[in-house]
Amino acid sequence: MNKKIVIVGAGGHARVIADIVRASNDIVVGFLDDAYEKGDALYGSQILGHTDNYISYKDECYFVLAIGNNITRQTLAQKMNCSWHTAIHPSAVISPSAQIKEGAVVMPGAVINANAVIGKHAIVNTCAIVEHDSDIGEFSHISPRCTVCGVTRIGKRVWLGAGAVVINVKKICDDVIVGAGAVVTKSIEEEGTYVGVPCKKIK
Repeated sequence: MNKKIVIVGAGGHARVIADIVRASNDIVVGFLDDAYEKGDALYGSQILGHTDNYISYKDECYFVLAIGNNITRQTLAQKMNCSWHTAIHPSAVISPSAQIKEGAVVMPGAVINANAVIGKHAIVNTCAIVEHDSDIGEFSHISPRCTVCGVTRIGKRVWLGAGAVVINVKKICDDVIVGAGAVVTKSIEEEGTYVGVPCKKIK
């Protein structure tokens, strides 16, 4: 049975998620966004109102958060009492033993290998790779073409920039940003922003 999906957010990320929903033969009911007015047209659907208006749809629809910012995504997830949709593009390659938890988004071309776990409301973006036995924390964002090697632990609200690489058997604590193209060769135990090859914390 086709699900009715309300997308929370109306930016570029939301349009990609709308494509995922439609590619999965589910129905985009519309978008909720505080920056738009109800009735505005967007990408083949309509703005249904501000985020507080989710209550009008919660009894018949599922919701997916189309918000790239990790903290904003967490705030909305904690605020909204609703049924969450897990959006997985049909072109993603996902091991039968992997776990994709509620509200997560897996973009086109992503690969998630054996025994990997993707936490609630995490994003595995276009063509990113999460290797075997790795764990991606809740509300984290693995950007396009990132590689998370095997047996890696990524904390909550971590943002790996486009093309970043995390070498196998490493840990990254909560609330870390890893810059685009950076390579994590040692575990990161202190929150902050890390860039370079190998990556180092910047002040």
